[in-house]
Amino acid sequence: MTTAQDRIMTLDKAREIIKQQISFGSGYNRNAVRLLLGEIQREYGLQAGDQLIEELALGEVFGLVPGTDFTRVGR
Repeated sequence: MTTAQDRIMTLDKAREIIKQQISFGSGYNRNAVRLLLGEIQREYGLQAGDQLIEELALGEVFGLVPGTDFTRVGR
C-alpha cells in the first residue's frame, strides 16, 4: 500500500530522476525536468528549485534559469 509519505518528491529523488533526464537530453526530457522542478518548488520553495538548477547545471543542459517559477508547468 502506498502512503502519502511515499508520494512526496524528496530532493534526493528529484536529483536522481533529473540526472536520468540529463542523460537522455531531448526536448521531452527538458519538459520532464520542468515538471519535476515545479513539484519541488511547490513542496520546498523556489530556492530548492534554484539549488537543483545550479547544482546540476540545468542552465547549460536545458537552458533553465534560476528564479523561474515552474509551479504552473503542466497545470
